[in-house]
Amino acid sequence: MKKALLLLAAWCSITLHAADFPAGSPKFFTTSSAVLKAAKENGKPIVMIFSASWCGPCQSMVKDVYPSSLVQPLQDKFNWAYLDIDNEANGKLSEGFKVETIPQVFFLDAAGKTTLDHLADATTPENFAKKLTKVLKKDAATKKGGA
Repeated sequence: MKKALLLLAAWCSITLHAADFPAGSPKFFTTSSAVLKAAKENGKPIVMIFSASWCGPCQSMVKDVYPSSLVQPLQDKFNWAYLDIDNEANGKLSEGFKVETIPQVFFLDAAGKTTLDHLADATTPENFAKKLTKVLKKDAATKKGGA
C-alpha cells in the first residue's frame, strides 16, 4: 500500500509539472532518480536539463527549443529530465555537476555515469537538434566499445 501511494504521488507530481510545458514538448521527469530508473529500464541516453522558472533563457528553451519540430523527431530516443535548481534535491545535484549558470544540459549515457556531451547556454532548435543527433552517435559508439 505504501509503495502504491508513493507511486501515485510521484505520478501526480510528474503529471502536474508536465502541464507547465507547451504541446509537443518531451515527456519530462522532474527528479534524477526517476529519469535514471527509466534509462536503466529502456537503455536510452539521458538529457538532464538544469533550469529555473525565473531564468529567461531557460524559459525560452522551454517555449521554443524542446517542443520544436526539429527536436520532436528525436524526443523518443532519450529520457528527459527537467530539474529546477530551486528544488533542494536538484540544487544539490547541480552542485555535483558543477552547474554555475543556467540553462545547462548534460547528455548522459543510460547508466547516468558517462557525460556524452554538455551544453552550457541557451541555443536554437537547429543547434539543439544537431547536438541530440551527435549525442546519439556518440552513445551508439560507446555501446559498441568504440568511443
